[in-house]
Amino acid sequence: MPGFEFFGPEERKHINDVMETGILMRYGFDGPRKGIWKSKELEAAICSRLGCGFAQLTSSGTSALTTALTALGIGAGDEVIMPTFTFVASFESVLSVGAIPVLTEIDDTLTLSPDAVRSAITPRTKCVMPVHMCGAMADLDALSRICEENDLILLEDACQSFGASYKGRALGTIGHAGTFSFDFVKTVTCGEGGAVITNDKELYLKCDGYTDHGHDHAGVDRGADTHPFIGYNYRISELHAAIGLAQIGKLDQFLAIQKKTHQALKAILSTVAEIGFRRIPDAEGDSHTFLSWFLPTEEIARAVVAELRQQNSLAGNFYWFDNNWHYVRKWDHLRQAATLNNLNEEQRNALTGLAPDGFPDSDKIMSRCLSTAIGLTWTEEQTKEKGEKIVAAVRKVLARQKTSAA
Repeated sequence: MPGFEFFGPEERKHINDVMETGILMRYGFDGPRKGIWKSKELEAAICSRLGCGFAQLTSSGTSALTTALTALGIGAGDEVIMPTFTFVASFESVLSVGAIPVLTEIDDTLTLSPDAVRSAITPRTKCVMPVHMCGAMADLDALSRICEENDLILLEDACQSFGASYKGRALGTIGHAGTFSFDFVKTVTCGEGGAVITNDKELYLKCDGYTDHGHDHAGVDRGADTHPFIGYNYRISELHAAIGLAQIGKLDQFLAIQKKTHQALKAILSTVAEIGFRRIPDAEGDSHTFLSWFLPTEEIARAVVAELRQQNSLAGNFYWFDNNWHYVRKWDHLRQAATLNNLNEEQRNALTGLAPDGFPDSDKIMSRCLSTAIGLTWTEEQTKEKGEKIVAAVRKVLARQKTSAA
């Protein structure tokens, strides 16, 4: 990752197809577009690649989540269980539909802890939203059972894991709906874009209308469409879809490269006994976009981060515990309910009740975790060099700690 590392003639060809017609909008203008429908083609390619019935492209992963939540009927007063480790878009989308994000502990999969989910369920819980972080999956067997037992919606936020699978099924196809992001740094990129996927035709039709101001798209004349419900403008453009159409054709190549490089890097880091690795419920289904690894303590992890920084080797290695985009500890704006418009009272009370140290299990995991992003263009020599620099930094810190203890 990311897919932009492999931009080439395929992307230019699809973009030029659109530019030759001049029709950048995904709907209407049937004559002038001369049969060029990149969005429709990409939706069909997504369905074919993932084995799902329906796909609705959107303008971003965030709008995909908002669309899915809305189409699933989740709104004011409903509680949505989500993890403490995710991208901020996950809670933004929940708040945008008037619902209440219920932040919940993760485990060593770096995703929702099933035990914590069970404990978080209340009479107001309507949805469980696992986030398949850093290219790999949550424990979907356990989470699916919990949802079935409690009559809850399972919405997969698979925005970071396009191309990953769980026991032979593509991530995003296991819950009631799944969402993806195709932003600039994703494995498959449109530049900006997202998608909702589902096997439920009625749900798909709601997503289709909601992302285009409520248009029913039932006829051939856009101006004559009726509006069964209020929607918003979450449309993708034909230019963005064109890029994604080229990229999805390269997905298998991306995944093969990532797997090979991931395995090589992991083998190097495995030479240090003190380094552990993320537990992945289905290792065969990992998309291998990141190698996530653990050190014995927060103190050691911080020292390794400092050492890598001093050696100018920290780039591409993420210490999420101090990252203000991805972990609850740094979401001051969420805890302070710092919005430009008024939240409803239930939302505000839920957010201001969040304590910065309220997730000890997650802190214990994230404070020891680093994730290394896997590049698509790394040579074997570069992979070896990156791995050896990490190992050298870890060993230096461990040796220093041992000397201090003595």
